[in-house]
Amino acid sequence: MNPDKIIALLTLMRMPNLGNGSIKKLIQIVGSPEGVLVEKPSNLLKIHGIGSKRIEGLYSSQYQKEAEQELRFITENNIQYTAYDEPEYPERLRHCIDGPLVLFSKGKIALQDKKILSIVGTRKVTSYGMEFCEALISALAPINPVIVSGLAYGVDIVAHRSAMEQGLQTVACLAHGLNQIYPKVHQKYRKPIEANGGFFTEYWSTDAFDRKNFLGRNRIIAGLSEATIVIESAAKGGSLVTAALANSYHREVFAVPGRAGDVLSEGCNTLIKTQQAHILTHAADIMYMLNWNIEEQPKPSIQKQLFVELTQQEEPIYQFLNDNGKQLLDSIALHCKLPTHKIAASLLTMELKGVIRPLPGNLFEAI
Repeated sequence: MNPDKIIALLTLMRMPNLGNGSIKKLIQIVGSPEGVLVEKPSNLLKIHGIGSKRIEGLYSSQYQKEAEQELRFITENNIQYTAYDEPEYPERLRHCIDGPLVLFSKGKIALQDKKILSIVGTRKVTSYGMEFCEALISALAPINPVIVSGLAYGVDIVAHRSAMEQGLQTVACLAHGLNQIYPKVHQKYRKPIEANGGFFTEYWSTDAFDRKNFLGRNRIIAGLSEATIVIESAAKGGSLVTAALANSYHREVFAVPGRAGDVLSEGCNTLIKTQQAHILTHAADIMYMLNWNIEEQPKPSIQKQLFVELTQQEEPIYQFLNDNGKQLLDSIALHCKLPTHKIAASLLTMELKGVIRPLPGNLFEAI
């Protein structure tokens, strides 16, 4: 991107009465961001939806000075940036009408031709939610998806960490500039994430830390991916906002069900009950709904899995199913003397290892 274009875009971003949609409309009609800044007011006022209030900042030097200052920060800190109309801009995000005008990034993010999943959920994740998230990412690892989340406490950081443990690329979307990390305790993940993906934000180094930025950040999480997965959520929360945004972008949404009455499952259960999300109990649910072809993946050798890749917890599960045929989840848990959530997590990881398969009615069988 040439210097004149980025300065013009940053200048337009800084104007208080112009949103992303209005700026894109102006650029589309005038022809370039640089052109918008020098166009006659009388011509701009002829554009539907563009009143004098919106363009009153166009002729103030203040915003260009702020843009030049931010560009210096970007350059000095080796921050990458791309505009919504450039090839490097994430393709799925490009199709979101309210997508960021300019996206700033750090790290080694490579999204082209990748399967991308966003994973969100409560900051107060339970052991069940944590184990499900870890098992899901482990089960999906053979198809090499990019895992997107928001670096928050709870489900977000579990998703980022699990992705890195599986050698997958992970992208953290921030609600602030790249001059900081929030929460501060997650600063220790900065370098590992940059080495295994990176960070996206639309916010400047000078932007105030504001709660409303988190809602803006959520649309980037939803817009980047083919599907958004909600793992535990109370009746209200940012995860449900992200799910609603994903639905508005015509993306798939999945929610992990929980027991009736569990506070941190109420949001997920409502999404499923109101048909705003597909129920998610196995990695195969995602593969099926997104038409991701498992057959394209290498077929594992069952004999090799039994002696090399099955964990100590998975071996008795496989042996029980192999000896007894189709079995209910509760029967497997009873036989193996483990809680059903631990059995469910193990079954999830065993699916894409190719040693078991789920059947209708919450049944499972060995392959």
